[in-house]
Formats: sequence, C-alpha cells, structure tokens
Amino acid sequence: MQPLMLHQTCDLGPVRAVTAAITATPQGCEAEFRLDGHVPAIVLPAPAAPERMDSLWQTTCFEIFWQPLGGTYYREFNLSPSGRWAAYDFDSFREGMRDAPVESIAISCWHDGDGLVLKASIAAELPSPAQVALNAIVEHPDGGMQFWALAFAPGKPEFHSEACRQLIIER
Repeated sequence: MQPLMLHQTCDLGPVRAVTAAITATPQGCEAEFRLDGHVPAIVLPAPAAPERMDSLWQTTCFEIFWQPLGGTYYREFNLSPSGRWAAYDFDSFREGMRDAPVESIAISCWHDGDGLVLKASIAAELPSPAQVALNAIVEHPDGGMQFWALAFAPGKPEFHSEACRQLIIER
C-alpha cells in the first residue's frame, strides 16, 4: 500500500491516514483504498445500485487517473463507497472529456476497525506502461473536504495534474 498525502490547505479532521494500492490485470486493474481514523465522523454516500453516475467527487470518493507514458490522453475513474462509479476519457489536461468505455466495475466497501476499505475491480482497456494517480476525497459533516494524493502540484488541489501520477504500472 502507498501512503497518500493530505493537501497542505486541508485540515486533518477525523481521517488520519489514507493508503492505496493498484495492480494491472489482463482485464484492466484492481485497486484498494483504505481510510484510517474516525470514519463515523465523515460523510459517506448511502449504498446504491452499482451504476455509472456523474459528480461522485462532490462527496467522499476515490479516484484513479491512468495515462499512457509519453501521451497526453488519460482516463479518470471515480469510485464511490456507495457502489456507484464513473469513468471519463480526456484528450489532454481537462480537455475533450467524454464517458470512457468500460466493460465492468465492481466495488466492495466495508468498515475495518477504525478504518474504511474500498476495493475495485475494473475491466476496461488500459494502456501499458502507464503513469497512475491514486486519490481520495473525504467530506466532513460541515461540508469541508480533505484531498489526498500520492503527490500534488503547487497551488490548489488539482487531481488532473500529471504531478499526481507518481506510479508507473506495467503488465
């Protein structure tokens, strides 16, 4: 598991650490995210039918950004503890956004002691080798947000920045 860092503009809040891992599979990838801290004190979306849905990032959510090495194209996955998901393709930084083709996304999420674990299995065409980002958004009951990533570019939290894509994944 890789430790994610809290963006410098965010308050610590009830979540004290976030870790994540990702593995390429012949069908796509598998990922795991773990929040450690006082999980009952954060906002979690209610369980829902596992379907594609926009705007999941507006509350507690996990994200994967997958970009072929040397390319400008990238794919974004949003994975909600509710079981809902989203997948988008971009031609370059925040340009040309469209729904990405996905065969399937299966999400399981559960409490583990003082933590929360989300596992996702994604069946989609993913280029290799790729530079990958693993991110988390945690919403507090007062509406405040925490932003966690492997790394951040200077300035405000921007998960679309290549600076966040710190892992190199190969099949």
